[in-house]
Amino acid sequence: MYDLLKGLRVVDISAFVAGPTCGLYLAQMGAEVIRVDAIGGGPDFRRWPLTENGSSLYWEALNKSKKSVAIDLAKPEGRELAQRLAAAPGEDGGLFVTNFPVEGFLSYDKLKALRDDLICVRVMGWADGSQGMDYTINSALGLPLMTGPVGDERPVNHVLAAWDLLTGAYCAFGLVAALLARMRGQGGREIRAPLSDVGAATMANLGFMAEALYTGHQRPRMGNDLFGAFGRDFTTKDGEKLMLLCVTPKQWSKALEALGIVGAVAEVEASLGVSFATDEGLRFTHRAQLYPLFERAFAAKTAAELGPAFDAGGVTWGAYQTLHAALDDPRLYKGNPVFETIRHPSGLSYPAPGAMGTIPQDERLPVTPAPTLGQHTDEVLSEVLGLSSGEIGRLHDAGLVAGPAR
Repeated sequence: MYDLLKGLRVVDISAFVAGPTCGLYLAQMGAEVIRVDAIGGGPDFRRWPLTENGSSLYWEALNKSKKSVAIDLAKPEGRELAQRLAAAPGEDGGLFVTNFPVEGFLSYDKLKALRDDLICVRVMGWADGSQGMDYTINSALGLPLMTGPVGDERPVNHVLAAWDLLTGAYCAFGLVAALLARMRGQGGREIRAPLSDVGAATMANLGFMAEALYTGHQRPRMGNDLFGAFGRDFTTKDGEKLMLLCVTPKQWSKALEALGIVGAVAEVEASLGVSFATDEGLRFTHRAQLYPLFERAFAAKTAAELGPAFDAGGVTWGAYQTLHAALDDPRLYKGNPVFETIRHPSGLSYPAPGAMGTIPQDERLPVTPAPTLGQHTDEVLSEVLGLSSGEIGRLHDAGLVAGPAR
């Protein structure tokens, strides 16, 4: 947690990954992020993984450091309250994140009528407004047909919600960029961020699109091979699998030294009439001739022998390990200052990350847990909308808002 965005008020009416991720990143940089859910929770409030008491570890992870307001969004009066929160006055307010449809009660035009300089960041599936989620966008982009073992025609979906996460991060960037423009007198605006456009643009930015246009086909499956350079998993004498990357000339030369195959690789170079020393593409092109040398060298040594040898030479490598094993890795979890053990709404205590970036000049502030559903309803209605206790009481009596479950 840092306080770079302290004073900003962002209203987050979204569900699943991209929208809540945007709000999470803003909150971890100090913004006051108010998440609005339907009474009883939105479509992601009970999303797996669940604890034995039915609490969603997913929900409490994505909503750390936020405030929670529960409103009956099915009723016109409740929708009006949500609109007023999104467009509430204040120089540092009028910042809104949502994945609700372009049209409807949270449309930009309806909110702009309440506050002309409102900034709205809207997560979408497809740019034309049709439904799309990470897995369906991913399948349309062709990646599941590039992922997996050579010769296997079955699509392979990865488990990481990459397009959701990229879209959430892009939305946080877009909101701050739009705020800077507003501060310079350029007014408010709506930024629409479809997963389809984020995915398609990313494929183009990484060269996948141009490659397909140039070659006439998409990249074939190649298992764990690193495309365009030398990299793959190899098995050690004691059965450990290590990932080795040799992209730079130094990585290549030091890996050969550590494995003791300098001479053997030189023989391959001589037979092919090439030099692998400075051309990573040649290492990839002729990997079938190189792999057997590396496989035998790995099989002759244990992981405990190879690891220090690689480290001494500055070789880039990594061991495959389970998440359980990673939890004991000080570079990732155990002892990592990004994490702090806190008590969560589920009743469990476990490490939770603050801001992923570290600012050496600033003190890292404590990580705060997700709220309980509706925990801040009365506080927000009073402080943001200026409602009296009597008015808030009447909203409770009418079933339009709810506080935390008792």
